[in-house]
Amino acid sequence: MHFITEIDLKKYDDFVKNHKKSHFLQSATWGKFEEKEADRIPHYVGMEDENHHLVAAALLLEKKLPLGYCYFYSPRGYVIDFDDFDLVTTFTKELKRYLKKKRALFVKIDPDIKLETLDIDGNVLEDKENHFALVDHLKSLGYRHFGYNKNFENSEPRYTFRLDLTPSIEEIVEHFHPTTKKIIKRGNPFHLILEKNEEASIEDFYLTMMETAKREKVLYHDIEYYKAFYEMLHKKNQSDLYVVSINTQELKENYESKIKELKEKIASFDGKTDTKNQNKKQEFVNQLTKKEKEYEEIQQIKEKRLVLSSILTAKYGDKVWTVHGGNHSLLRELNANYFIYFEIIKDAKKEGFHYIDFFGTTGDPREENPIYGIHLFKKRLGGEYTEFIGEFDLVSKPLLYFIFQKLIPFYRKMKRKSQRRNQDL
Repeated sequence: MHFITEIDLKKYDDFVKNHKKSHFLQSATWGKFEEKEADRIPHYVGMEDENHHLVAAALLLEKKLPLGYCYFYSPRGYVIDFDDFDLVTTFTKELKRYLKKKRALFVKIDPDIKLETLDIDGNVLEDKENHFALVDHLKSLGYRHFGYNKNFENSEPRYTFRLDLTPSIEEIVEHFHPTTKKIIKRGNPFHLILEKNEEASIEDFYLTMMETAKREKVLYHDIEYYKAFYEMLHKKNQSDLYVVSINTQELKENYESKIKELKEKIASFDGKTDTKNQNKKQEFVNQLTKKEKEYEEIQQIKEKRLVLSSILTAKYGDKVWTVHGGNHSLLRELNANYFIYFEIIKDAKKEGFHYIDFFGTTGDPREENPIYGIHLFKKRLGGEYTEFIGEFDLVSKPLLYFIFQKLIPFYRKMKRKSQRRNQDL
């Protein structure tokens, strides 16, 4: 076997796309996107066997540093059989040589490898496989492990939910949480309007993205970033844009009709004083109170069309990822987020993908956690609660790396403050 650089991109993508550890963040398209949008130089490296067949590959994103130094990041990399410790060892040794040649301080990786098997509530299933031996092996090769964080401290989330698409749609729905199942089986009673790709607008997407980011107090990119993401990936059939909106006039009429219907039902119980009928009447009274409160909110909306939810996906290999998205703060009771996710699930199933990755959740699913609501929503879609092995740095220049690690938290803190100031303007 021998280490190779500057792999032909078709050969590289053919290998990565069909590997069991394929990930859109390791694709050649993502390398080009990062080069254009993040000023990172992509390197496509790997290992070949004696027949010149790739047995490992990695997208390394180079970030320049002063004095001719740099560092690399291999998002969700490498694309390699991590169960083959000998191959991992050989690849690491060759990669270290490459780092030194390129004057790189380190390479960061966060492999798409499950640490332990969890149940839906995050409890470890002891009789299932785990990858602690791999973590120990990587450490023995000189990788620095950043531990088992619970939230979004690392470059990519360490927890996610992944939904298996191999069962039928009916079986998938049966594994939804009862609340989700009820919402889905109800259909589309409010006549939500779904627009996809060319019919959809990235400006509409951005409205919900900003709304959610400000509500949840998280950072987001400018609109040009999302435009470039969609245009570059969609051109390769590696992304879809979904937008859900509603005609507010039709919604008002829908509510007026429902309120009138409930009032008529309540009136039909006049004169019926037995407990059974009074209890039934009270159910309708409660429904009416709720509907009238929601109708008051709807009457305040001035827009004729209101964008409620949006998602920007990535598609690659056997998976779809719901990478970016948001929901309007108004009309949350219409459950547009459930509607849009179910459409994505059906489309992914139809297109032959095997999994949907809901792209990040917390490992601390307590109600006090600020992102518990996001976690609960994704949990209710019935996917596997997945924990990855975490983030590692393979260090090439220890002293400079030490200095870099001391400076980078301060730099990131200042950058986040600057971004928040700009987004608050």
